[in-house]
Amino acid sequence: MAVLAHSEVGDIACYLEAIALPAHEDLREPEDGLVMVRGRIGGDGAPFNLGEATVSRAAVRLSTGEIGFGYTLGRDRHKAKLIALCDAMVQSDEFVAAVEAEVIAPLREAMIEKRNRKVAEAAATRVDFYTMVRGEG
Repeated sequence: MAVLAHSEVGDIACYLEAIALPAHEDLREPEDGLVMVRGRIGGDGAPFNLGEATVSRAAVRLSTGEIGFGYTLGRDRHKAKLIALCDAMVQSDEFVAAVEAEVIAPLREAMIEKRNRKVAEAAATRVDFYTMVRGEG
């Protein structure tokens, strides 16, 4: 589900068009809300409330009974609904292979490619500092 949460809504919708979507109903209309973001100093210190972040969430049920939930950072209700629909479809034996092959795998590949491109760009500008022994005496 992290792949879907980190992908653009247009990409998810584009890949979902290749699959015949099952009949479904909204259990929870997509809505926006706030969540408290917790932090720890140094990663292992006492937890504290860092601040609030907006999220969108949705829940859908397929006609076959599978229930899917979708959460995404920010205010994108359509994306939350698409994530919930994918979550429900992944739980169905009928759709799991199609969703993995047609939606999640291409999005995962795009994420890996983008990450590798950023790493390559950073490596191109990397400066290695070292200490030279001076030739005095």
